[in-house]
Amino acid sequence: MKIGVISDTHGSASAWQQAMDGPFNDVDFIFHAGDVLYHGARNPFPFGYQTGELADLLNSSPVPVLIAEGNCDSAVDKLVLNYPIQPLVFSQLEGLRFCVVHGDQGGMADFLRTAHRYRADFLITGHSHIRRLQRENHVIHLNPGSAALPKDHINGSVGVIDTLQRWVNIIDLETGEILSNLEFAAK
Repeated sequence: MKIGVISDTHGSASAWQQAMDGPFNDVDFIFHAGDVLYHGARNPFPFGYQTGELADLLNSSPVPVLIAEGNCDSAVDKLVLNYPIQPLVFSQLEGLRFCVVHGDQGGMADFLRTAHRYRADFLITGHSHIRRLQRENHVIHLNPGSAALPKDHINGSVGVIDTLQRWVNIIDLETGEILSNLEFAAK
């Protein structure tokens, strides 16, 4: 199974479409780590800022999506999306446990404690717009960076997890280049 991981689209329909046409073209499931539709008062409008179109694309996604609530996600966003936006997403797929939280409330130590409490294999976060892929004790922490408004790279980025081949990549949305890679062992 391949799992797409995206965060901080901030209303960019083109960032979502770029992910779906590129790195997510063969994924079976998608985690969105929050800040889905609204650009946020401190952020510029991202390229392709079309919140209504992005909502339509998400609602018609051929791939199931689970969404963690970000600090820019509002009650209105929850009304226009067919997928629930939840403060904490926990899911088990292919024998792996995933804990998804946006990352704006509390600190990394709190998120790691939560991931350990759920015996998660993966902690997925967003919020910082800075990609991160590393092992934190027995948990793989993945922040795919922002798909629309990256702070650490010129282009947006997303993550892909392959549960069969046992690897995680962070991928540049423009070039398809693998920016970070981590392999993990079978359980």
